[in-house]
Amino acid sequence: MNQNPFTAVFDAQRTALEQSQTLTHDALEAQKSSIGAMADAVESSSVLVESNAELTKGAVHAYFDALESAMPEQAAEFDDFRAFVDESVDSATEAQAQSIEAVHEALAESEAAYDEFAASYAEVVDTSFDAFLEAHEQVEENVAAVAENVEEAADEMDVPA
Repeated sequence: MNQNPFTAVFDAQRTALEQSQTLTHDALEAQKSSIGAMADAVESSSVLVESNAELTKGAVHAYFDALESAMPEQAAEFDDFRAFVDESVDSATEAQAQSIEAVHEALAESEAAYDEFAASYAEVVDTSFDAFLEAHEQVEENVAAVAENVEEAADEMDVPA
């Protein structure tokens, strides 16, 4: 193909289109990664819930131990309080664990659905970009042919009489 004044414009447009296609794929991948990272974060938070429960129970038991040691012997019995705290913390921990599991499952389902969507969308994007680039190439060829014809006509007009 001959160089004409429009070649640089078409090259710039083609580069911009190809970069847009690449950016679209990058954005889809970034979204997929962020959904996966969110699911991982939710899943790892269950470990924190367990650790927090044990820390809470330990702190309350230590508080009761301190109170018990500061009182005269047999003045107060804290075993029932300890059992109540343990049951309450265990119950709250179980509820949190169930909530975390439900959120994790929902995120996993969302991730799978997004993966399907992203694959379909990427296919449509690629098909659309390919079709547009083919049309763009055809326009470029047509412009090049017109430019060549104009150049030939100008050369013929320049011929001295």
